[in-house]
Amino acid sequence: MRVIRKYANRRLYDTEQSRYVTLEDLRGLVLDDVAFRVEDAKSGEDLTRTILLTIIIEQEQADGEAEVFSNDLLAQFIRVYDMAKPLPLARYLEQGTRLMMEQQKHMQDQWQQAMRHTPMELMRELAEENMRFWQQNLGGQAGKGHKDDDDSGKS
Repeated sequence: MRVIRKYANRRLYDTEQSRYVTLEDLRGLVLDDVAFRVEDAKSGEDLTRTILLTIIIEQEQADGEAEVFSNDLLAQFIRVYDMAKPLPLARYLEQGTRLMMEQQKHMQDQWQQAMRHTPMELMRELAEENMRFWQQNLGGQAGKGHKDDDDSGKS
């Protein structure tokens, strides 16, 4: 795991690359799925969560049109902290966000695949995929109890 040291002057130092980094650099590590830990240079205290929250705050302020956290949502988060028994919100949000990102990636992959193929080839692939689905799910049941299957085309 990459270690980033935060000094009293607020500078962040990447110990692996031996250079000072910015919050934007750390955002890039997150986007590249690089694991890192931010620690206080003096005490060794883990500051990763605080730094990640700071990155989110900067991103929220930088692009007003792409807000993720509305004022109402933030107020609700504050209320959760004040509950006698706080909800397991972190786990729920992690799972929900992971699912949403997986679905988004799947949709992007589907769109890219659709753009690579001609419409006829895409229709052929969809038809083959549908055929495989029905063969797997109906398997040995095909034709059982369906008189119409044998009479197709007859009037």
